[in-house]
Amino acid sequence: MVKAFTTTDNRGIDSQPENARILALASPRELSDFLTAVERRAFKQAMFAVHNEESALDIVQDAMMKLAEKYGDRPSTELPMLFQRILQNTIRDYYRRSKVRSLWTTLLSALSPTDDENHDPLESIGGESGSYSHQLPDDQLQQSQLLAIIEKEIELLPARQREAFLLRYWEDMDVAETASAMGCSEGSVKTHCSRANHTLAAALKAKGITL
Repeated sequence: MVKAFTTTDNRGIDSQPENARILALASPRELSDFLTAVERRAFKQAMFAVHNEESALDIVQDAMMKLAEKYGDRPSTELPMLFQRILQNTIRDYYRRSKVRSLWTTLLSALSPTDDENHDPLESIGGESGSYSHQLPDDQLQQSQLLAIIEKEIELLPARQREAFLLRYWEDMDVAETASAMGCSEGSVKTHCSRANHTLAAALKAKGITL
């Protein structure tokens, strides 16, 4: 029979509970074995969700890395539930990014010449943007290249325009939420967004890109 050791710190406090907690944590081998065992099932889950092999692989790898980095020191019995939570959150993040990225191109193509600086194109296009996951590989590559150009142009926007644009179209906040976050009026948010969209559209047109 193995007798558990009980240690006492300088104040005479029994630290056995802490030792027991450490012994219950997953070892690097247990974590590795768990990830190996769950990888194939996780990939199938991701494939069912996004219908794209490359994206599914990225999702699974991201989820596995997050588990190892943030929760690798948790008890092995907690790993399955933690991993499922991380995997589902990563899938939702994928859809959110895909929706917003698709929206960017739809948004820019929906710009109409108007002198109304309170005009917010997002309100006029509603839910026209579609799913990003069913595009052909060539379409995905073309959109990825376009988005890389857009993102560089976003960096060049004035600070308030960039902030409003990202909060509205990347963080998916509505006008009221954006106004609250920026400490300005809703009309100012629409003005900043409208100016940002027109600037981005003009920059793309100057590069010979027609949406």
